[in-house]
Amino acid sequence: MDHLLQIRRFPIGAEILPDRSGIHFRVWAPDHDRVELTFTADPSSVPVSEELHPSVVMQKETSGYFSILLPNISQRLLYGFKLDDSKNCFPDPASRFQPQGIDGFSKIIDCLDYKWNDSQWKGISRDNRVIYEMHVGTFTPEGTWEAARKQLHELADLGVTVIELLPVAEFEGRFNWGYDGIFQFAPSHRYGTPDDLRAFIDQAHKCGIGVILDVVYNHLGSGSSFFKEFSPYYFTDRYKNEWGAAINFDGPQSGSVREYFLSNAEYWAREYHFDGFRIDATQQIFDASEKNIIKEIVERVRSQDEEKSFFIIAENECQDSALFHEYGIDAVWSDDFHRSATVALTGHAEAYYSDYRALPQEFISTAKYGYLYQGQYYTWQKKTRGTPSLDLPIDYFIHYLQNHDQIANTLRGLRMHEICDPSLYRAFTLLLLLGPQIPLLFQGQEFCSSSPFYFFTDKNEAKAVRAAKGRKMFLSQFPSIAAANGPLVPHPGDVEAFLKCKLNFEERLSNQPSYLFHKHLLSIRRNDPVFRAEERKGIDGEVVGQSAFLLRYFAKTSSQDRLLIVNMGNDLLLDPNPYPLSAPPKGCEWKEIIGSEDPSFGGNSTFSLKMKEIVAIPGHAAFFVGTQELSRNSES
Repeated sequence: MDHLLQIRRFPIGAEILPDRSGIHFRVWAPDHDRVELTFTADPSSVPVSEELHPSVVMQKETSGYFSILLPNISQRLLYGFKLDDSKNCFPDPASRFQPQGIDGFSKIIDCLDYKWNDSQWKGISRDNRVIYEMHVGTFTPEGTWEAARKQLHELADLGVTVIELLPVAEFEGRFNWGYDGIFQFAPSHRYGTPDDLRAFIDQAHKCGIGVILDVVYNHLGSGSSFFKEFSPYYFTDRYKNEWGAAINFDGPQSGSVREYFLSNAEYWAREYHFDGFRIDATQQIFDASEKNIIKEIVERVRSQDEEKSFFIIAENECQDSALFHEYGIDAVWSDDFHRSATVALTGHAEAYYSDYRALPQEFISTAKYGYLYQGQYYTWQKKTRGTPSLDLPIDYFIHYLQNHDQIANTLRGLRMHEICDPSLYRAFTLLLLLGPQIPLLFQGQEFCSSSPFYFFTDKNEAKAVRAAKGRKMFLSQFPSIAAANGPLVPHPGDVEAFLKCKLNFEERLSNQPSYLFHKHLLSIRRNDPVFRAEERKGIDGEVVGQSAFLLRYFAKTSSQDRLLIVNMGNDLLLDPNPYPLSAPPKGCEWKEIIGSEDPSFGGNSTFSLKMKEIVAIPGHAAFFVGTQELSRNSES
């Protein structure tokens, strides 16, 4: 038995042995005396004439696992487990694929059969990380890996270097955001086969795009109650989780639970060539162990291929710097920038936006320090928020104007460009894509998609009622939404609402100015040396008006310094101009590289930035400014 564990890639699930000598099944069921492995036909692949393998009783190990090696068995069969004397048959908690959904049998997957073509790919470079958040079910009309794969060249041409996939683990129903995943090792059958996912990632690497996976290790989705049939120790009631039972990472029998999730992260990295992860809601992952499970996940993933650069990011509402200092996380979603920007763009400061004023200093501080709240009192939560983070690198923070959560948290699932001034939106797009932090775009943002993004989840009637009630309760925190919450917010299970969320790629052409604006900004980010860490000395910022500020990028060669200027208010004349950061390097003068009001990008003005004797900054606009040598006439 020990030698089989040594040659298995992972300790749980059904695996075809490397020498093809058989299939080894292993499941954790510590409180049971008997586990029976049973089989059924896969109607999609098994000929009617093929004989089913008889059920077999698995061998009990001393550690609470049951296992068996079957040398002569078709991998085209589906399988499940019967526990003790129960007549019920359950799928494998570590199933590699659920072709019939969460209530069906599990499928044996040959991970060695796919022929990869990415041997030269070494992971995501630290330079020029541009993230694109994608929900594969709504990214294309088809909602499949195959259809999404055909769009990868467009994303590469746009300037995307990292795709962040919303969770793909098998979920209940026909559609879901993914955060209710149940089978952590099984990519959803709604999007295609496991090899379709492999082909998607393989093609992404060919296009120069890394792919990271959003993983949910803080709870399991509704429909996961059968996990308790195998062992109640998967969960714990010692902690309160917002979305379900907390995962048992530090209680009795937690060793096998930890191994389940550690193996899962390694599995996605090894068998699907994912380049990293976004760990969802880390503040809801409770672990008082000597080594936190998050740190152990990071170490496990990195150790399986030391030559590859893995990019592991986290969501952490508490803004705890321990994720960087203690756990080794590479980057975090930064809500502070988004919230200040939202207040600036919409004029609304309610609910969790109420502690933001959209003042120029807020944007300077997010550019220099990442988090705004690093231990100050946070009125909305009636407690302090964050921990000291002034020493964190600027590329530890991921900035965004919108993401899946925040679009859905509007009244009609509207995107930011539909609820704010177009000129100001372009200005903040420039700030996002040419700011010092890592920018994130949500699918379709690059061409101002008209597709909404609602909260959607397909469940049975009782669960659907609870989901709708929970959604209504969540949105009630926004006074501007609360009154119209019922009639205007779609039911989470409304299939028509889900279908409306699918992108229409014809809008790339109809909204071409927006698309070209994003593409041009990302080209500047990719090619301008000031965005490479080794070429930059530092960043500083200065408030130059009631609604205006500038950021200065200091290059190692001063003639390559850059200015990023944002004016959220009316036209501004700096006369006098007692702002030292606006002074050009010696022997140089400023020259505009790009402005957000350029008509070719959808702008409404031919007025440009003036940076000579008098500095004039047009209102509701942003500019990225470089240098040029002074002419002899100018010097004299």
